[in-house]
Amino acid sequence: MGVKINQIKTFKRKKRFNIEAGFYVGPALIMIVVVFIYPVIEVFRESFLDIRKWPGTFIGLRNYKIVFTDRMFYLSLLHNIELLLIIPIIIFIALIVAVIMHEKIFGEKFYRSVIFIPYIVPLVAIGIAFSFFFQFRGGFNQILDLFGLDFLISDWLGNIRLALPVVAAAIVWRELGFAIILFVARLGSVSEDTVEASLIDGAGWWARFWRIYIPELTNVIEFYVIISIITMLSQIFGFIFVITNGGPANATWVSELYIYKQAFQFNHMGAAAVTAVVLMVITITLVFVSNRLRRRLGEGNE
Repeated sequence: MGVKINQIKTFKRKKRFNIEAGFYVGPALIMIVVVFIYPVIEVFRESFLDIRKWPGTFIGLRNYKIVFTDRMFYLSLLHNIELLLIIPIIIFIALIVAVIMHEKIFGEKFYRSVIFIPYIVPLVAIGIAFSFFFQFRGGFNQILDLFGLDFLISDWLGNIRLALPVVAAAIVWRELGFAIILFVARLGSVSEDTVEASLIDGAGWWARFWRIYIPELTNVIEFYVIISIITMLSQIFGFIFVITNGGPANATWVSELYIYKQAFQFNHMGAAAVTAVVLMVITITLVFVSNRLRRRLGEGNE
């Protein structure tokens, strides 16, 4: 009898705890559903509709056929993929700078503040600055002329081969600070005894870089790669729209700009929804593949 009473009390206690936990977690879950889950479901639904007239009519896979037969869709994806190539560049530069800063250079705190400033500057401001700086009569060409490198002067934003690299430079300039601060924060927990032991053994800077710091930063690098993949596929619209607006000759069209043009310029919300769905699937797939590769590499090292 006493055992049953204790069981009843335990059950009531757990029930009360679950109700209390629900009050705390409930608002956050509601926000997640409203802000994230519902929009995804709605975009997926609209990809099967012709919504030029509200509430829209079901047209099956017609929107998908329109998008998948559009050359600009594939060109936009190609440019996104090309921008993914700057992720290793950002990581390599950030690792070198982070290790140098970790080894207590003079003015380290000042450098941390200065390096992080581009990351908190609005994208529009960065885009305007780069668009003026890389114009034919902009500051970059004037600097080249000042140092006698006038043979390198070019219309950087008007050249179909150079416009996307200029946008990539703007992205690197902004994202580099976040990567450096992220790596520096992780390096703060590296055992000083290990570093001192390597110095006693005569390890040089590069040896410490590859054999001590890189292994310690592996998890943080993996995290940054995932964040960067998401950024390069779905968060660079501001750079493109302000600096080049997709030009010249569509040389800087990316998937986000394609979605914007389809939705608000061509009034084809269905095609925009399809592109958003495809972009989401590609992003999830790349994140999943990177996680699988990380696990396999981890198992191989063990």
